[in-house]
Amino acid sequence: MQVLVIGYVWPEPNSSAAGSRMIQLLDYFLEANFSVTFATTAVPTPFSEILTHKGISTRIIQLNNPSFDTFIKTLQPRIVLFDRFMMEEQFGWRVSKNCPDAIRILDTEDLHFLRKHREAEFKEKDQDSIKTSELAKREIASIYRCDLSLIISETELSFLKKEFNIPDYLLFYLPFLFDKITPEEINQLPSYPERKHFINIGNFKHAPNIDAVKFLKENIWPLINKELPDAKMFIYGAYPSEHIEQMKDPEKNFYVKGRVKNAGEVVRKARVSLAPLRFGAGLKGKLTETMIFGTPSVTTTIGAEGINDNLEWNGEISNDPVEFAKFAIELYTCPQSWEKARENGFRIINQRFSKVDFYPEFENRLNILQVSLKEHREKNFTGAMLMHHRVRSTWHLSKYIEVKREMENLKT
Repeated sequence: MQVLVIGYVWPEPNSSAAGSRMIQLLDYFLEANFSVTFATTAVPTPFSEILTHKGISTRIIQLNNPSFDTFIKTLQPRIVLFDRFMMEEQFGWRVSKNCPDAIRILDTEDLHFLRKHREAEFKEKDQDSIKTSELAKREIASIYRCDLSLIISETELSFLKKEFNIPDYLLFYLPFLFDKITPEEINQLPSYPERKHFINIGNFKHAPNIDAVKFLKENIWPLINKELPDAKMFIYGAYPSEHIEQMKDPEKNFYVKGRVKNAGEVVRKARVSLAPLRFGAGLKGKLTETMIFGTPSVTTTIGAEGINDNLEWNGEISNDPVEFAKFAIELYTCPQSWEKARENGFRIINQRFSKVDFYPEFENRLNILQVSLKEHREKNFTGAMLMHHRVRSTWHLSKYIEVKREMENLKT
């Protein structure tokens, strides 16, 4: 069967957790023997994954252009997956109009409105309550218009059910999807004596990562540097701004390295990862990555949210900079604490994020939707109502833009 994925951007798995997440979803559909087409309005970058190497067809699509109607009518996908709610807003009505029997799935990545609300709350900006924010209304409406929404974090799954009363049948918990870590793979990783220095890694297009580095530089690293003058702090991440670049301070062993070709290579050589995130949502790929490569970490409650459940963290969790630094020093200098933390990380990945545990559940859910789509949609009157008004309003806006574009072309 044909699956169409409408991407927000071309996935860059070595740049962001969102890019890795998209590749994981594409891999699922390929392994389940779907024919996959990836379409996006975005322009590829030099760091984009070459999807055709995986056997995935690709297509550049245009906003407010009837060419998409022709494209999707010809493709006739059985499933359409929207990469974030913005893509559903822009193309969902056209999918509904031209392929009414296609299953519409939303991958939220994280709840954007929750992340933005937390950021505003952290920065003490005046704001509406989370339930009255425009972004919340848009994202929740998108969830209702789709047949199924993939929720990456159990925390967010619970939040949607309790705060917004979204029914179970519209939601599916699907976190990061990894291969189980084998004893052989663990034995090939560098040991405690073979590792040195601290690492922080994250995409700098993401506001929580920018704040985390600033907080680390000003409030945490001076405490660590005082106790461990020979240890170095390395900051890695795609798209560093000039502000981030200027944070480097070699005299204090604080280095900004920017983008790295292979994130796994630098993570597996570090002794401890530091991620003092103070706001955000979803799951933090930088922290599951450190677990996979056997690198203990110190993070905050926001950083750990949704990852370990009732399992012990692969290091320590603290929101206090003094305690955070103390934990970092302990992990760095105590082989016994380091080894225990590393084992905790492997346990979290294997028990919480193994793709062999989630593939059958996801396949079963899709099969149920295939055979009962009509009944499924009849239960979701709110979604049908929202789709009705979305189709009407967006159709008129789109036609206006098309006519305006044609008039401008005639003038030239």
